[in-house]
Amino acid sequence: MDDGSSPGQDGRQSPRHRVLIIGSGFGGLFAAKALRREPVDVTIVARTGHHLFQPLLYQVATGILSEGEIAPATREILRRQRNARVLLGEVTDIDLATRTATVTAPGTTGTTYTVGYDSLIVAAGATQSYFGHDEYAEHAPGMKSIDDALELRGRIFGAFELAELESDPAVVDRWLTFVVVGAGPTGVEMAGQIAELAHRALPGDFRRIDTRNARVLLLDGAPAVLPSFGDHLSTRALRQLHRLGIEVELQTTVVGVDETGIEVVDSAGNRRRIEAMTKIWAAGVAGSPLGPLLARAAGAETDRAGRVMVEPDCSLPGHPEVFVVGDLMSLNRLPGVAQVAIQSGQHAAGQIVRRLNGKPTGQPFQYHDKGSMATISRFSAVASVGKVRLSGFVGWLLWLAVHLLYLVGFKNRVTAVLHWFVSFIGRGRSQRTATIQQVLARTVLRRAAEDPATRVEVS
Repeated sequence: MDDGSSPGQDGRQSPRHRVLIIGSGFGGLFAAKALRREPVDVTIVARTGHHLFQPLLYQVATGILSEGEIAPATREILRRQRNARVLLGEVTDIDLATRTATVTAPGTTGTTYTVGYDSLIVAAGATQSYFGHDEYAEHAPGMKSIDDALELRGRIFGAFELAELESDPAVVDRWLTFVVVGAGPTGVEMAGQIAELAHRALPGDFRRIDTRNARVLLLDGAPAVLPSFGDHLSTRALRQLHRLGIEVELQTTVVGVDETGIEVVDSAGNRRRIEAMTKIWAAGVAGSPLGPLLARAAGAETDRAGRVMVEPDCSLPGHPEVFVVGDLMSLNRLPGVAQVAIQSGQHAAGQIVRRLNGKPTGQPFQYHDKGSMATISRFSAVASVGKVRLSGFVGWLLWLAVHLLYLVGFKNRVTAVLHWFVSFIGRGRSQRTATIQQVLARTVLRRAAEDPATRVEVS
């Protein structure tokens, strides 16, 4: 399939400007929406058919929300945008000279196709970073996708189920020990919800075990939790974590992960082992593999996380028609948060429109920080908005309002509120279903990739 001939949305030859967007996250989606009234043809190519509201993945993992509530279909979101189309596939190569991208369709068919462009917006996002120890991923999954969240849901709820079957206290303790690595917003939110699950939602559901005996440990090499929120909110968050019974160990580095535990080294250099069947990795991000590929093609540089170092207007050095936005761009040490992706995606779209209208381009991207927030437990969150610092119930109300605002789709907002009501006002978790397939998928896929007998040659 060759799409380099610039077909229009009806499949016929089109003289209109072609905008190719790689990725359907916040950066890609908001860039596409910003072009909805412009005389351009927009093509979104993404590895998945949904737009993921990543900040709420931990709620899928802990049974509060279903995956559909935070991952609506991209086609449905853009259904009314007549100048946009969505293609499923993974971009494996970008030819900057011919302005084409090579895409591999999902599955084992080996189908590839090319998409031509006049302007390109690369919003491929980020992946989990294990700081050079990718082998940790098998036993300590990250949380960057719906697949990750569903696997973690199976592991978390499965741990309680398997503990119920054991009679050896040491084995029970191992199943009821949960270790979260990384004390940023994702790690803090995940640890808080596992603690609430064990201490509030599940007691009384089991006959042999008492889920309130579960241990939740939060580890980080930094000297504080939520360090980007400042000392005041960091201290408040730490105090609330302790109230939930979470064991917080700071200035602690992970040096080994296996099926039944994790090995750490503290600030004094002491090495010890924590027996735990469930480990969750919430530390570190790395740019999509597309970043280094694009940088090599353009002779550009990447930072230590593999993000592309871009010009002040988010364009690729030497290629003003190519923009890198969101988590994949390295610019002014901007954080990898949704607002950076949204605003940089909109900025890139605005630069394309200015060029089409014959106006000067190259305007530097100006990020407007709308604040950061993290929920620790029901009715308790911390929020930093400008000079305002909020915590407790007031911070939680702000967190609730902001997350409802950015959830895509009216139906998603309604169902999210209903599930939050069940989980926060009551004690239930409406999304506790987990399958063996979810839990074993990562291991099965890895073993299949390592076994030559199961490999499929792709031409």
